[in-house]
Amino acid sequence: MTLTAEQPTRAGLPNRVPVAVVGGGQAGLSISWHLTRRGIEHVVLERETVAHEWSDARWDTFCLVTPNWQCQLPGWPYAGDDPDGFMVKDEIVAYVRGYAASFGPPVHEGVAVTRLAPAPDGGYLLTTSAGELAAEQVVLAVGGYHLPVVPPYAAALPGSITQLHSQQYKNPDQLPAGEVLVVGTGQSGAQIAEDLHLAGRRVHLAVGSAPRIARRYRGRDVVAWLDDLGHYDMPVEQHRDGEAARVGTNHYVTGRDGGRDIDLRTFATEGMQLYGTLTGLSGTTLTFAPNLTENLDRADRVDDSAKDVIDRHIAAAGIDAPVEPRYTPVWAPEQDPTELPLDGSGITSVVWCIGFRADWSWVRVPVFDGAGYPTHSRGVTSAPGLFVLGLPWLHTWGSGRFSGIARDAEHVADRIGELVASGAPTGLDRTLAVAAASSAARMA
Repeated sequence: MTLTAEQPTRAGLPNRVPVAVVGGGQAGLSISWHLTRRGIEHVVLERETVAHEWSDARWDTFCLVTPNWQCQLPGWPYAGDDPDGFMVKDEIVAYVRGYAASFGPPVHEGVAVTRLAPAPDGGYLLTTSAGELAAEQVVLAVGGYHLPVVPPYAAALPGSITQLHSQQYKNPDQLPAGEVLVVGTGQSGAQIAEDLHLAGRRVHLAVGSAPRIARRYRGRDVVAWLDDLGHYDMPVEQHRDGEAARVGTNHYVTGRDGGRDIDLRTFATEGMQLYGTLTGLSGTTLTFAPNLTENLDRADRVDDSAKDVIDRHIAAAGIDAPVEPRYTPVWAPEQDPTELPLDGSGITSVVWCIGFRADWSWVRVPVFDGAGYPTHSRGVTSAPGLFVLGLPWLHTWGSGRFSGIARDAEHVADRIGELVASGAPTGLDRTLAVAAASSAARMA
């Protein structure tokens, strides 16, 4: 039995639908595009607005770190005049919203899904801010970055210090006058530290274990070389780290001002204060692991290893590419600092850039491993009709990015199409009756 949407509830949301997509970002829009082309009726539920994460959860100077030519949403490849450039925040928002406008997906904005559970006789029941919805199949396209991480000892910092997560940071003027501690050197931490540094703020940076990579090498963007090598088509099962790659930290680099390296050692020569991994707070003194030297050296080794791969490719293919000398460190710490007394330091702000954690507590379906990660094969979970999309390394490096989501969405849409074509009964009529009775009981 294939259901059709009928009897709209609040916000025009139907009470039943063949497919419900949770999340209206690039992943949700991509699967919607494929479902639309197949004529499969569906709705997309977005708790905020289309492109909300890009418009409201990024800083003002944010830009892509991958070239524009890698923006390949299904049916919507980058069509601008700067394929080797890097879209800034407003351009990214326009790209995503333009995509939605290009095919008119059935997006219901302002609809939050608070619970997903199996229906009694098959299919799923979604509890939303606009009422209950029954669906034969569900795609969870909400990514994996749900809750910002801040360490417990943050609450013990002096009340005079302003604290923000990277998700809240917009620009240097947002922070009070004074010095700033940035914690973490993934893509967000390194770029926010640079943003503050370029604005003339004195920055203290807690350097983690994130790797770095050069922007360009031997005449081309490193991304272009790696694309030629098939790196972005490599399934996660073939990655040297296996599924552990899904929780790895991204390399820091930037697309700002046309793209360049982020060199923390150069920042140090210009006055930025570097420390190792922040480990805690003792009284009013911050403590750090004695691993600054190790972390900087490791990041350089990762960069060198990528260049080794590119060099071998150039030699094997007989490519005429300019020879480029390897990076030479411009600074090294005399010793690894382990303490930073806040009293008298001049620090008035802390920006936490230590990532996010996933929150799947609202999904009441047994498809998670011991670490709370949804188990799947290319987005297909063990629960019939339940799919995930847009997660980092769901299938390849590009799975959570503009570059690889089209392939993942097509694969999931194919599986959905197979189930729809099979016409297997799901018992959702009874589910709707149960839901209606439940709602009536709550109102009585």
